Amino acid sequence: MTSKARVRIAPSPTGHLHVGTARTALYNYLYARRHEGVFIMRLEDTDEVRSDEHFTEDIVAGLKWLGLNWDEGPDIGGPYPPYTQMEKTDHYEQIAHKLISQGKAYFCYSTPEELEALREEQKANGAAVRYDNRGRHLSSEQVEKFRLEGRVPVIRFKVEEERIVSWHDAIKGEIQIHTNDIGGDMVIVKSSGIAVYNFAVVVDDVDMKMTHVIRGEDHIHNTAKQILLYEALGETLPVFAHVPLMFDMERQKLSKRKHGEAVHISKYRKDGYMPEAIVNYLAQISWTPADGKELFTLEEAVPCFDLDRVSKSPAVFDVKRLDWFNSHYIRSLPLSLITDRALPYLAQYDLSQYSRAQLEQIVSVVREGLTSLREIKDASSFFFADQVIIPVELAEGLLKKESSRNILNKVCESLAVFANEAEPRACKARVEEIGKELGLKGKDLYWPIRAALCGCTSGPDLGATLAILGPDRIKSRIEALLQHC
Repeated sequence: MTSKARVRIAPSPTGHLHVGTARTALYNYLYARRHEGVFIMRLEDTDEVRSDEHFTEDIVAGLKWLGLNWDEGPDIGGPYPPYTQMEKTDHYEQIAHKLISQGKAYFCYSTPEELEALREEQKANGAAVRYDNRGRHLSSEQVEKFRLEGRVPVIRFKVEEERIVSWHDAIKGEIQIHTNDIGGDMVIVKSSGIAVYNFAVVVDDVDMKMTHVIRGEDHIHNTAKQILLYEALGETLPVFAHVPLMFDMERQKLSKRKHGEAVHISKYRKDGYMPEAIVNYLAQISWTPADGKELFTLEEAVPCFDLDRVSKSPAVFDVKRLDWFNSHYIRSLPLSLITDRALPYLAQYDLSQYSRAQLEQIVSVVREGLTSLREIKDASSFFFADQVIIPVELAEGLLKKESSRNILNKVCESLAVFANEAEPRACKARVEEIGKELGLKGKDLYWPIRAALCGCTSGPDLGATLAILGPDRIKSRIEALLQHC
């Protein structure tokens, strides 16, 4: 085993990037950076039926969006594409044949129909469903008979019976799995010649000199199988660390079947969540820094991350909690950056009517109330509308009052104050002066102005709104409302 920490994230491209996979990738990344090691991305794509290039693109894009860039790849120079398994089919088969020559694996000629009949018989008898190792001791005559029948064998690894597989898990502590509970002799190469997951992953981790395997606890039984393979290959075990599963608020496992797109990183990316918020939330969902700090960047998490502070208990994925983190980052990240990220959500509007500085002002005044950037389209719509639509009841209710008309007329008389990219404080001060002149304050003063400018009685800072809209828009909107009189 090398002295330098080497870890990997190895998703299967059979679905979109899951939030649980993203958290596991994050923990691998943090561990590698904390220990000045190497973080590797590998696609376990041996499922020929379900693997899809679309999912590969989604996984790669999602990890890069989160800032989890890996350090190696099959090409020279970065940024690197991920390693893949399908390019190593011959290599896996060579290793499997080596195990056969050592008497540790064998060709199995059982047909799918025979295996299904075995499963049904075991179920009917109330027995555990497992392969009964019937293919271990075939005679040469039986093998020849099966070949003549056209049977194409799989390669099975001999699982030592009546044995406890045990290891010290860096998160869970001592774990023991009985070999009777892992399903009998296991297939390591399918009849198609494609290596099965548990075999390919061991060969890859050996080839890539992985020192630590950090993954979800749903792999614990796979780990027991893989330890047997490590031993058979004469290789040193890596350190295993199994991260707790992620549940919903009802303590049910997060799954695409039940939760749909809500388990996919791409959904949050599309909806305008900040990668910084996702990283911060996923990091602390099962791990607590020694100082108890709740808000931190990816870089700030690196020097304090370690596996001994990862919880053993299941994590609860709480979208409302994620929303809190996201709101924080929308408010606190640099305005220029948030504006760049917000502009795609405003693409349906004519953005050319405002300067870049004004667009940043718009984002600045509305971002305080946003949970995600997707909401900015509606929150800022009145800035881009030719005319705002004011509910009839609101318009009639306000304009029944002479004071409302007086306020709006006074604002129109003050258009010069709101010209030439006026300061929001100066605009707000003029509104306050109008209130003193007319003896009005509070909602009696502000509601008529807001209704004329925004179409409702609440909204972002009024001074900033007046400054951004400018005299021409202010005048046309007030005149439109006064026409209801």
